[in-house]
Amino acid sequence: MQPALTNQLNNAFTLFLSLLVEAIPFLLLGVLFSGLLLGFVDERKLVSRIPRNPLLGAFMGSLIGFLFPVCECGNVPVARRLLMQGVPAPVAIGFLLAAPTINPVVIWATWTAFRDQPEIVVLRVVFSLITATIIGWVFSAQADLRPLLHPSVARAIPLPKPELSEKELVQANTSLLLQSGTFMLGQPGGAMPIESLLKDDWKPLKMGKTEKTSKRSSMFHPVSKERLRLLLDSMVQELRELGGVLVVGSAIAAIIQVGAPRELILNLGQGPVSSILAMLLLAAVVSICSTVDAFFALSFASTFTSGSLLAFLVFGPMIDLKGIGLMLSIFKGRAVIYLMILAAQLTFLMTLAVNLYLG
Repeated sequence: MQPALTNQLNNAFTLFLSLLVEAIPFLLLGVLFSGLLLGFVDERKLVSRIPRNPLLGAFMGSLIGFLFPVCECGNVPVARRLLMQGVPAPVAIGFLLAAPTINPVVIWATWTAFRDQPEIVVLRVVFSLITATIIGWVFSAQADLRPLLHPSVARAIPLPKPELSEKELVQANTSLLLQSGTFMLGQPGGAMPIESLLKDDWKPLKMGKTEKTSKRSSMFHPVSKERLRLLLDSMVQELRELGGVLVVGSAIAAIIQVGAPRELILNLGQGPVSSILAMLLLAAVVSICSTVDAFFALSFASTFTSGSLLAFLVFGPMIDLKGIGLMLSIFKGRAVIYLMILAAQLTFLMTLAVNLYLG
């Protein structure tokens, strides 16, 4: 009995280490991109060109993550500030749900894990786009999103204003620059506006400046010592938070693979419906970062259906326990429930079709 237990522990530890070794480079890359987004990219320049049509807006919002790669820990603060800057709800919600998956880091990580099953990579992207676009479009039916938003976010959304004079327009532009809603989490006393942490770049504009001096023409902020310091602080903070999640998630995957009864895993994993439901639940509970979740799912590839693996890869980055906690900083509880139900239903239907028609 003792040798068998020792063998199981050795197998679990080996699997745990292999998951970490494969996943850590992608976590580092994702954290780097997230920090660059926070410190150097002005996403308002991009979203200002997004179409106002709700369906097209939701689709384009879902694609923004390809240019601004953030995991599900970074997409919530970005979506929050997009809403606070007056970006249409379908765009912000499309980005919120799709950005953790529709970005080059995650797509590359998924390809690395499932290069022998390229259909998993393609369908993950397609299903994530469809789900995020439909949910963003559904939320566009709510003409005024404020009743569904957290009070602090609802108060910050700019109200429609009458035509402004040139002097008032300069003031408005200055206000937007100084109060962009970009927050750095984990600071003493809670979240801090990024502008308050940057002494070099963000200085009040003098009244009467021409349009050239009151607006940035580039989508990228200038490099400065303050922004480089912010990049390093952001990377350290995210590595500390996400690294812990990665370690816990890898340990859970190893324990399940080695410790759970083989018959139970096979019974759950081979059923076209039960396998999907099990992986939807696992995705929500494990809450592993989308940058590395493909390696977690790969450990179940030999026992679970393709549809259930896709369910984990599509639903997990959108809705998980840590993500729900972050979403409550944007939405009221009932809106988060709507998002959960819609995402689960759409993911279930699409992945069930994969199990039934593609084997």
